[in-house]
Amino acid sequence: MKKKNNGKDFFIFALPGMFCFIAVVIIPFVYGLYLTLTDWNGVSAVKNFVGLSNFTKVFHDTQFWSSLLLTFKYVIAVVILVNVVAFFLAYLLTRGIKGQNFFRAGFFTPNLIGGIVLGYIWQFVFSRVFVSIGEYTGWELFGVSWLSDLNKAFAALVMVSVWQLSGYMILIYVAGFTGLNEDVMEAASIDGANGWIKMRKIVLPLMMSSITICLFLTLSRAFMVYDVNLSLTAGAPYGTTEMAAMHVYEKAFTSRQFGVGQAEAVILFIIVACISGLQVYLTKKREVEA
Repeated sequence: MKKKNNGKDFFIFALPGMFCFIAVVIIPFVYGLYLTLTDWNGVSAVKNFVGLSNFTKVFHDTQFWSSLLLTFKYVIAVVILVNVVAFFLAYLLTRGIKGQNFFRAGFFTPNLIGGIVLGYIWQFVFSRVFVSIGEYTGWELFGVSWLSDLNKAFAALVMVSVWQLSGYMILIYVAGFTGLNEDVMEAASIDGANGWIKMRKIVLPLMMSSITICLFLTLSRAFMVYDVNLSLTAGAPYGTTEMAAMHVYEKAFTSRQFGVGQAEAVILFIIVACISGLQVYLTKKREVEA
């Protein structure tokens, strides 16, 4: 009787979640795989089977691979900067400085702003505020809007993403620092270890679980960036800041090539899944227990 009750309780609590997961994730994913084999334009009721020809078109789509290469550059810059900034700010905010709870809340606030709103706010900053500073000071760096410059537009995207994502990662790193075993740190100090040695030999290994989570989150979010890309630059100037997710959207919904766009989305998904899985595997191996 007890086993039956346990099974009943499991289905009562698990079925709603399983139903939502299947309805929202599994069924659309399988349907998306089906669309990669058709020539559907998003409007017609007819979906002609074309086999793997959509994937052939993807491999000949130079614009997609250019956007994917730019996405890789963006991911590398964002992942490194977000985690370095978040790690050291979290370290400072767990040293008992005055008002550290206020600073934690302040750093987390940008993460609460939606990507579309965030992009328009920073569009105003780059196009109006920075230009006004340049006119007032004569600094060449702020002479023109960053969003109209080929190189600075990419830097602007990275800057906004780091500003947005760092706050959330700070909370995870703060939790990791808070959970460090103080006895281990005291023993290291007694043995004569200085700050850098303790950081490299003790703190970093003990923080690997937090690092694993933060790297995974920043990797997945950076690869799939769309809202900030759309509202801040919309791919400008001249399509030089169009990331892979935006290109997929444009291919499917603007060009009405749903089959090709879905094939590109599948390739992007496979790339992100492989890289994220490899990252989790490698960082998990370096985790230790205090």
